Amino acid sequence: MILKYIYIFLIAISFSGCSGCSKSGRMNHHGRSNLPEQQNDEPKRTFSGKTVVKMQKESGVYKIPVKVNGVDMDFIFDTGAGLISISNVEASYLYKQGKLTSEDIIGQGNFSDANGDISVGTIIMLKEISLGDRKLYNVEASVVNNTKAPLLFGQSALEKFGKVSIDYNNSTITFE
Repeated sequence: MILKYIYIFLIAISFSGCSGCSKSGRMNHHGRSNLPEQQNDEPKRTFSGKTVVKMQKESGVYKIPVKVNGVDMDFIFDTGAGLISISNVEASYLYKQGKLTSEDIIGQGNFSDANGDISVGTIIMLKEISLGDRKLYNVEASVVNNTKAPLLFGQSALEKFGKVSIDYNNSTITFE
């Protein structure tokens, strides 16, 4: 059964071009984030202290700079999303760059959007998520079969921080 999911996922990403890249959350060559690279074999850590991340308000939502498997992207900070969510355009890009492999595919799941509509998506494991000076490892995410789907930074990552606070006056989010 898992081979079916892998086959469907690989077919979907091989046919999805980068026509939506300009609308995706992926940063261009001059992205704001210049986080240092770190090897995937780094052990999980417990962080002390605070990490403050600048938010950018765009079209009524707040976006934060995140690195996914070493690739800079801008995510909507979404406490209502159960998982990190990326579109098939981002999944295709990560796959073509060797940052996502068939071994990272967990399976399929049903997802409910804000309108209550149910859709089927692919569940994957992201090896490394970097936010400021923090790194999270092996975070579940969903791939939405929609080229225009926004990038959502959801609970599968947020719950690993413990405490998150928002300062709207200074447009920052603090992770503790």
